[in-house]
Amino acid sequence: MTKIIEIKDKVFKFWAEYEIYLTPVYKFIIAFVLFSIISNSIGFMESINSLPVILVISLVCCLLSQNMTILIASIVVLLNLYALSIEVALVALLVFAVLYFIYFRFAPKFGIWSVLTPILFHLNIPYILPIGCGLLSSLPAVLGVVCSTVAFFFIDGIYQNVTTLSETVEGAEVISKLSVTVSQLLGNKEMYLVIGIFILTTIAVYIIRKLTIDHAWKIAIISGVLIQVSGLFAGYMVCNISGKTVAMILGNIVALVFGFVIEFLFMDLDYERTERLQFEDDDYYYYVKAVPKKTVATSDKKVKQFGNTLTKGRKNAHNSSMLEQADSRKRIAQELEIDEDLLK
Repeated sequence: MTKIIEIKDKVFKFWAEYEIYLTPVYKFIIAFVLFSIISNSIGFMESINSLPVILVISLVCCLLSQNMTILIASIVVLLNLYALSIEVALVALLVFAVLYFIYFRFAPKFGIWSVLTPILFHLNIPYILPIGCGLLSSLPAVLGVVCSTVAFFFIDGIYQNVTTLSETVEGAEVISKLSVTVSQLLGNKEMYLVIGIFILTTIAVYIIRKLTIDHAWKIAIISGVLIQVSGLFAGYMVCNISGKTVAMILGNIVALVFGFVIEFLFMDLDYERTERLQFEDDDYYYYVKAVPKKTVATSDKKVKQFGNTLTKGRKNAHNSSMLEQADSRKRIAQELEIDEDLLK
C-alpha cells in the first residue's frame, strides 16, 4: 500500500510540473474519441468524417475549452443529420438550442462531464457519471450530464431508424419523418428513466460525501451504486425494457471500482489518527474534526563517500597542509636571517 501511495504522489507531482503540456494531450484524446464515435454512428456526410478531418478537428479542440468542443461536436452532428434528412436536422437544431440554453444557464463550468457522457454511453459504462459528479463536482454538474444524455438518446434513436428517415421525401413522408424524429424524445421511456436515476444518484452521492462521518466517500459510492442498480432494475421491469440488466450490473461494478479509485486519489484519509479540536473567539465556539491524509514519510538523503574518493580527499588535505607549513618556515627564516633548515 505504501508503494501505491508513493506512485500516486509521483503522478500528482508529474502532472503539476507538466500540466501545461498534458492538458492539451488529454483534450485531444477525448475529442478524437468523441468525433470518432459520431463518425461511426451517424457519419452520413463523408466529407467531414474522414480520419484526416477528425484529426484536424481534434487538434483544434485540444487548444479550446470543453464548451467549444461541445459546440463543434453539435455542428458536426447537425451536418451529418442534414445529409440524412433536412427534417431531422431541423428537429435536432431545435433540440440542441433548448439543451444549450439549459446547459449554459446552469452548468457551463462542467463541460468535461458533458463531453464524457456520450463516450461513456457508447462504452456501456455511463453509470460512473453520477458517481463522479457527486464526488468531484457540485450538483449543477448533473444538468450537463442530463443534457448530453438527451442528445445521446436522440442521436441513437435516429441511428436506429435510419432506414425510415433516409427515404425519399414525397408528401406525407415529411410528416412521417418528423413524427419518427420527435418520438425519439417524447416516447423514449428508457431516456426518462435513466435521467431520473442519474439525478437521484448524484444528489445522494453528493449529500452523503458531504457528511461529517468516517468513510463518508465509501458510503456515498456504495449507496450510489445500490440506488442505480435497484432503481434501473425496477424501472426496466415497469417499462418492459429487456436485455439491459446484465450490461447495467456490469457497468455499475465498473462504477464502483471507479468510485474507489477516485476516493484513493482525492480523499484517501487515515481515520485512525482523527483529531477533534475545540477553540473559541469573542463570538463563537468552534468544534473541528481533523482527519489527516495518508502520506508516506520521505527519508533524508545522505551522501557518503567510499573508497578512493575519501582517500584522495585526505591526501589532498595533507599535501595542502605540508605546503602551508613550508611557506611559513620560509617567511620566519627570512625575518630571523637564519637558515631555513634549522626550523625543520
